[in-house]
This record gives sequence, structure tokens and C-alpha cells, in this order.
Amino acid sequence: MIKLQGKLPKKISLAVSGGVDSMVALDFLKKKHEVTVLHYNHGTAHGMEAEDFVTDYCRKNAINFITDNVKETVPPGRSREEWWRDKRYKFFDKFNDYPLITAHHLDDCVETWIFSSLNGTGKIVPYRRNHIIRPFRLTRKRDLRLWADLKQVPYIEDDSNKELCYNRNYIRHKMMPHVLKVNPGIHKVVAKKVREENNEQRA
Repeated sequence: MIKLQGKLPKKISLAVSGGVDSMVALDFLKKKHEVTVLHYNHGTAHGMEAEDFVTDYCRKNAINFITDNVKETVPPGRSREEWWRDKRYKFFDKFNDYPLITAHHLDDCVETWIFSSLNGTGKIVPYRRNHIIRPFRLTRKRDLRLWADLKQVPYIEDDSNKELCYNRNYIRHKMMPHVLKVNPGIHKVVAKKVREENNEQRA
């Protein structure tokens, strides 16, 4: 079941990569909201394919969309994950007339909390950063996939999500099975932290 935190205005922007998370978010939100899709192409082979996919989907469904792509190569010594994320958010920050929604979900929050805890911080993916809002933080990844299957929502898979050289993928594919064995209720633990963080922001 998809759970939405907070109320969203009629007009919103949505970060869409073409993956299952953001495509389900688009399918879910477009029924009651005027959505402008923002897509950023990281300049990889998949990036080109994803941009074509998102562009074609938006045109077929009469959805407003804006795309951009990376103009430089990753500087020496920089993490590709970190550099791409910085470029992506600089693009998003240009469009602040309406709230920008991202499809971060509960599994993202769990992985972020585990990774940041290993570095001594224990961070939760925040509900809001400036005009960026993450209202799907209490929804499980499996529920997004179920929605995609039931509603026949098209999406495109990024093969790099399986590459263990990226920290998030290593946590997702290698560490999470062990985490769940030690604490099968880890999603409930982090969901409680998500709710507490949201209540603190509202206070």
C-alpha cells in the first residue's frame, strides 16, 4: 500500500529517472495533481536510454516535462555517485516555483540510516530540503513494485543498480540480508524514526 506523508499542492514537479520508484510515483500523483516531470541524464549509456523512455512516456500521456544532461566528465578523485547527485540537485534547484517531489521510500531510508550509522551519524532521509519534498518515505519498495505490476506501469531498469562498487548497492544487495536476519523489524524501527523526524519538522 502506498502511503503519502503530508498534503501536496495541486501543482508539483516530480523527479523521474524512469525507474520503477519514480514511474509509480508519477502514476500515483498524476491522477490528482498537475505534474511537471524533471529528468536528469547522467551521460551514461543507460542515461540516454532513460531520457528517451521518459520523454516518450510524457509525450504519449500529455505530461509536461523538462530534461537536462551532464555536460562534464566526473573529476578525478570524485565519487561518481556523489558527483552525479550534486549535478542532479543543481538541476532540480533551478525549478522551485512548485514543490519538487522525489520517490525516496522506506527502503531508501533504511539503507541511508545503516550507511550513515556506520559513519557515526545515523541520518534519516529528510522529509523536506528547501522546496524538495519526499512524501513516500513510509512506503516499502515492494509496494511500489506491486503497484507497477497491478497497474501495468512501464519503467526501465538501470543495470548499474547491481554494481557492488557503489556503496548503496553493496548495502542493498550484500548487507541488507544480514541486517534483516539480525533484526527482521528494521523497517519498523526506521519508520518510527521517519515519523518522529516529520513531527519535529512540523513542531
